[in-house]
Amino acid sequence: MGVVDGERALVTGATRGLGRAIAIALAKAGAAVALNYRRDEASAAATLDEIRALSPKSILIRADLEDEAQVRAMVVQAARELGGLDIYVANAAATAFRPLLEAKPHNLTRTFNLSVTSFVAAVQEASRIMAGDGRIVMVSGIDSVRFLSGHGVLGAAKAALESMVRYFAFELGARGITVNGVNTGLMDTDSARTYFGDDFERARRTAIARTALKRLPRLEEIAAVIGFLCSPEASFLTGQTIMVDGGLTIASPLAP
Repeated sequence: MGVVDGERALVTGATRGLGRAIAIALAKAGAAVALNYRRDEASAAATLDEIRALSPKSILIRADLEDEAQVRAMVVQAARELGGLDIYVANAAATAFRPLLEAKPHNLTRTFNLSVTSFVAAVQEASRIMAGDGRIVMVSGIDSVRFLSGHGVLGAAKAALESMVRYFAFELGARGITVNGVNTGLMDTDSARTYFGDDFERARRTAIARTALKRLPRLEEIAAVIGFLCSPEASFLTGQTIMVDGGLTIASPLAP
């Protein structure tokens, strides 16, 4: 990944799973990191200790991303305590996994508030703080482009975010701020295991068989791509959502 020495980064959902891997990658590359979390104090404290061993100025920020006011305050706090903000990574997401035919209004409201509304609010606030050459990265998922049972609401939210990446790229591009997304296939995370439950091993075997590389990604590999997007080397890359899935989504369903 690229070097981001001296940069100030804010990562949402940063104390578990992929978010934690992203925060570690940025800290190793030289950034001070504000780690957003919602309620898991134990994971937050453990992750902060690990990050501070790499980047002593890193901090924790507790914020509920469903609350727009908390999102805006989170960005302001990160910039204030880190001395500025150069990188924003929108990683956190959550939903109720159920068919669209059974989705309740509050399921849509919660999912879109946490994903879409929070992204817009955070980018608006970050754009007031970031100087030129700022970096914004959004983490999407395979449900934005492929059917995954129970993911109708989250898939729609992720698809909306991928569209917003393109629009924000043009609105912020003249200032040298790039906006990109990273989409992933199946990863071995707590959230994936919770969603699939007892079916996770079957899903894992199926995903491995359909990828070109015949394996699942390591979280560090996804984080490295995000780290590159945050680096000076990626200064002419914007408005893109990069599929980092080992070829999973381009495999033909008719292939043996």
